[in-house]
Amino acid sequence: MIYFIIYLFLEVMVSVNFSSEIGGFNTFLELVASAFLGFVLLVNFRTTLMENIQALSMQKIDLLEFQRLNVFAILGAFLLILPGFLTDIIGILLQFSVVTKILVNRFTAKSNYQNSDSSAYTQTKIHTQKDDDVIDVEIISNDTTK
Repeated sequence: MIYFIIYLFLEVMVSVNFSSEIGGFNTFLELVASAFLGFVLLVNFRTTLMENIQALSMQKIDLLEFQRLNVFAILGAFLLILPGFLTDIIGILLQFSVVTKILVNRFTAKSNYQNSDSSAYTQTKIHTQKDDDVIDVEIISNDTTK
């Protein structure tokens, strides 16, 4: 709930500042243009999806990053449709792959770090448990025909 109130406060502050700078009619045009751009992006989402599928097939991105890139592209298009300057700015930023990769890597790094700690512990435990059952043997050949 607190995040929504913070978002609402920031949206009002940014919208009032931009609207006072560019005027009422230009604000209306910006809202209509950004909504139109959001609809166009949703309609052409299959192109973005195909680019991400190609990157996935060439192993430039992994499956988790593929999913998050597509989610951020759709989220950005929906944010462009919503009225408001802050949502438009965030929606446009989410359309650029550089920004989405930064966000994906930021969230992925945390989850990989948490998963790597537990998996490293599990692998070490399994590895040492297997080593306890091993008997070291040296084989000496008595073949002297060489």
